[in-house]
Amino acid sequence: MAFTHDTDVALMAASALVNTSPGPHAEEGLPDPEALRDFEEEWQWTGRFDGTAEELAEVHALRDRLRTFWHIGSTEAVGLVNDLLREHDALPQLVRHHDYGWHFHAAPPDAALAARMAVEAVMAMADVLRADEWDRLAVCGAQGCDGVLVDLTRNRSRRFCGTTCGNREAAARYRERLREG
Repeated sequence: MAFTHDTDVALMAASALVNTSPGPHAEEGLPDPEALRDFEEEWQWTGRFDGTAEELAEVHALRDRLRTFWHIGSTEAVGLVNDLLREHDALPQLVRHHDYGWHFHAAPPDAALAARMAVEAVMAMADVLRADEWDRLAVCGAQGCDGVLVDLTRNRSRRFCGTTCGNREAAARYRERLREG
């Protein structure tokens, strides 16, 4: 299933945001406003950026809410999508910037960063739901990792949130084969 470019980017940005959470194999990925600025630039967010501790706290709170999508079924996700769209007064508009061509933004550029992130993520989640592709959202298959991923591969083969987890699991399997053999 090929989603539109803006949906792919929004899904990957949402999973990247969720994966900044501290966990068994990772420290806090957004420890301060400077790290948030780097994240914002990496994912090419447009619009307002305050660079304050309050903005960082709002993004941390959103990150925790977005993680929920990877742990619920599609029926429950519909309610969460609708709640977040209402909460942020989403109003889809066609826009063009960077090299993306025409795509939707549903929050004004002067809205808070967390609001823009929330709306972009749930608009993408709505596309996943409409395409009946909810199983594209998965939790990392590495033992002890709670990272999330979006499997955009044609053959639905992605299992790990990143190369670190994939390499760690491959090394563990290799060591196990050596012990057995």
